[in-house]
Amino acid sequence: MQHHRPVVNVVRLGLRSYQEALQLQQVYVDRHRSGSGPANALLLCEHAPVYTTGIRNQPYPEAQLDQLRLLGAEVYRTNRGGLITFHGPGQLVCYPVLDLGCFKKSVRWYVCELEKTIISVCRRFGIEASTSPHTGVWVGQNKICAIGIHCGRYVTSHGLALNCNTDLSWFGHIVPCGIEGKGVTSLSAELHRDVDVDEAVPHLLDAFRDRFNCELKDGKMTG
Repeated sequence: MQHHRPVVNVVRLGLRSYQEALQLQQVYVDRHRSGSGPANALLLCEHAPVYTTGIRNQPYPEAQLDQLRLLGAEVYRTNRGGLITFHGPGQLVCYPVLDLGCFKKSVRWYVCELEKTIISVCRRFGIEASTSPHTGVWVGQNKICAIGIHCGRYVTSHGLALNCNTDLSWFGHIVPCGIEGKGVTSLSAELHRDVDVDEAVPHLLDAFRDRFNCELKDGKMTG
């Protein structure tokens, strides 16, 4: 019997508010739950400036969140793993909404594959990246990609954020992902040239297809 590779629909959302992206993820999560139509999806977008906090550790103090709002960013508490991070223009945000039953029913495996996907993207740009005991992908002591996922009944949401030509000064107002003494970097900072999201997307799609052994289809946005 021939083993069919899972099909994943690639949905390009462009610049979206964080709230919109959450709602669209939910549309695809609900499809998985109801079994209506093709549901495995890779949602690609950029966000207007927003700080998001995860479910690990203590809730972020409201006074500190107010300080971040004064910078002109939105702030959201989320149900993903991980601590506080920043999303903004120049960052390739990827939300895979996948039924791991189509791949491998292991959250640990899934996070490792996401990390390996981004390490492969960096290698395509000639950047040596690696994992560390902390989730995410690093170039030396600097994080180039944050990963924070949610998984319910083996359906994934949230995902990863790869810094392409992000304004890294936004990260200076927080301890990114709660890790003291580490920095952040971007493809542009490492290569000393401007690498925008559009340049990174094809590399991400190729690497994702390879790592997850799936077929990618251009999907239309719904909802």
